[in-house]
Amino acid sequence: MRNAVRNQIVLAAILLAAAGASFAQSASQATYKAKCQMCHGASGQADTPAGKATKTLPVSDPEVQKHSAEEMFAFVKGGKDKMQPFKDKLTDAEIKDVVAYFRTLK
Repeated sequence: MRNAVRNQIVLAAILLAAAGASFAQSASQATYKAKCQMCHGASGQADTPAGKATKTLPVSDPEVQKHSAEEMFAFVKGGKDKMQPFKDKLTDAEIKDVVAYFRTLK
């Protein structure tokens, strides 16, 4: 009986941890969709009208790939070329998360 209760508690803890990880990912995806997708596209390929008009490079482009996460963080926070700065629109944690999500699109 004690083993059954203990197993249920362990299972509940694992499920809660997995749900938390899933939520964190969906939060960064939601931020990307709301703030970045208009230019960078759903898959990061910059295949949107705004992306094409601003000549945004796709995430797979070597010029984009050469930048570290820290550099990308700075670009998002302070702006770069035609990209507006998001320092007043996103927290540092949100920027870090959305950069990490963007880098998974490659």
